[in-house]
Amino acid sequence: MKNLLKNKYTILVLTLILGGLIGWLIKPSNQQTNELSDHQNIKSSNHQLWTCSMHPQIRQDHPGNCPICGMELVPLNDGGETVLGAGEIRMSNEAMKIAEVQTSLVEKTTPYKEVYLPGKVKADERQIASITSRFSGRIEKLYVSFTGQKVRKGTRLATIYSPDLVTAQKELFEAKKFENTNASFYQAALNKLKLWDLTDKQIEAILQKSEPQFYFDVLAPQSGTVTDRVVTQGDYVKEGSELFKIANFGRVWVMFDAYEIDLPWIKTGDKIHLTVKSLPNEEFTSTVTFIDPVINPQTRVASIRTEINNSGGKLKPEMFATGILKANLPGKEQALIIPKTSILWTGKRAVVYVKKPEDDHIFSYREIELGPQTGDFYVVKNGLLEGEEIATNGVFKIDAAAQLQSKQSMMNPEGGKVSTGHNHGNMTDMKAEVSPEEIHEGHNSPAENSSEQMDMAVNDKFKGQFTAVFEKYLNVKDALVASDLSKAKSAGSAMSSQLEKVDMTLVKGNMHQHWMATLGKLNGSLTEVRQGQSLDQVRKSFMGLSDELFSAIKMFGLKGDTAYYQFCPMVNGNKGGYWLSQFKEIKNPYFGEAMLTCGETKEILK
Repeated sequence: MKNLLKNKYTILVLTLILGGLIGWLIKPSNQQTNELSDHQNIKSSNHQLWTCSMHPQIRQDHPGNCPICGMELVPLNDGGETVLGAGEIRMSNEAMKIAEVQTSLVEKTTPYKEVYLPGKVKADERQIASITSRFSGRIEKLYVSFTGQKVRKGTRLATIYSPDLVTAQKELFEAKKFENTNASFYQAALNKLKLWDLTDKQIEAILQKSEPQFYFDVLAPQSGTVTDRVVTQGDYVKEGSELFKIANFGRVWVMFDAYEIDLPWIKTGDKIHLTVKSLPNEEFTSTVTFIDPVINPQTRVASIRTEINNSGGKLKPEMFATGILKANLPGKEQALIIPKTSILWTGKRAVVYVKKPEDDHIFSYREIELGPQTGDFYVVKNGLLEGEEIATNGVFKIDAAAQLQSKQSMMNPEGGKVSTGHNHGNMTDMKAEVSPEEIHEGHNSPAENSSEQMDMAVNDKFKGQFTAVFEKYLNVKDALVASDLSKAKSAGSAMSSQLEKVDMTLVKGNMHQHWMATLGKLNGSLTEVRQGQSLDQVRKSFMGLSDELFSAIKMFGLKGDTAYYQFCPMVNGNKGGYWLSQFKEIKNPYFGEAMLTCGETKEILK
């Protein structure tokens, strides 16, 4: 028993000695421990993280390319995370170069605009005389045989035989006998002839002859041109019947049509420079003398009147005229203005991207309130401050990048995750925060994405195919201009067929996702166009189709074609509506002939 206990103690002691020996062998010295600690601290302090400006959820401890879009990674400031607001997006140098981003300062200036006004030459209504018969009778002789004949004041126009006038002369002769005893009776007989438009000279001639005259001349009350001859020789006329109209064209009116959006810029006294097609090398200058206080309910325009001296007779009534009015906005000596290229439109909202003063690569989403348009600029009523810097080119691509990052954007003003309507490879359900390890384990690696770099470039062949879709859209627009329901639906079917021919594999990465989202929206609007049962239904669907196509053109561009983005404020219950055209000339697809020229060009796309 003693030997057994002795053996157990021996084994225990040997075990403790062996453990201590092993611990001594692997334990570093104090110096080694300090050196290791210092090395780790240096490594920690010098540790640099890299991220993607387009996908800030990416974090890597070494430089390289973004595993999502392939763009070059950028270092995080001071080795920490870049904190961006909900409406802010950071763009790398490469992304800004591809998007061709340009900026400008918001400035205060005097709002100035050139308003183009269509018009017509009209006769001055104050210089138009209507000659009527003051008594019944018969046209014995006509001295004016055609309209357009020029006459002077007092010229004989016609000779009338009137039994009533013969009777009135006889009454005058009888009253003459009592001139001294009953002067009022004599004066009444004289006044009767004067009221029948006989001159004092004619009445004096009657009294001198002392016998009635059977024929009386109708004289021109003013100089001018006979614009209307109602009677012919031998006609019987009644008292009050119209015989002629004479207009003096020595001074004419030019009546211009001004749309509601232009009315704030126009005031009485403004100068207008106008031209007519028949006198291409001559310009006339006049001033606004009258602005119609009522909008025409049919054409939705107000008439603007100017007056021009036309002693030479160069301007003829009904000539078409084009006027240019250069005006400052009344009551606005200084106002904030921004280029219209900086504005993204979505319904009633206007959106701009403001560059942060402390970082040239960060842009923040901003909704603003706009005032009137002034040429290529808009007046800002609210939302911007003088001196702020905004993006004026590449705005749509900045917004597209914001959409991909679930930031506030034109189509997603509240922010948050937005479905693109298309699952791309292993990128389904990309998390808001994705680590580099997750990407390498479950998502596309840089090597897997090398053939699908998610850049902002658009293949020329794809542009050509997309341009063909735009050209089919123009057929839909032309059919609605002509108010032809059958042709509009047929053109919508042709556009759908053309849309199917677009090879989506020609666009990669981000642009591929954008195209898939756009494709779904275009097909949805085209389905509504094809299924519309009335012109009103098709036009309402066409409005959505136009908005989607405009966004697509801004994103992908056109090859060789130019698109005019046009707007009419009367569409959709006076909320306004847009469409695209290949011509600057306005042909409104929402009203047809009823209001064919209602609208204006908002933007030119290429």
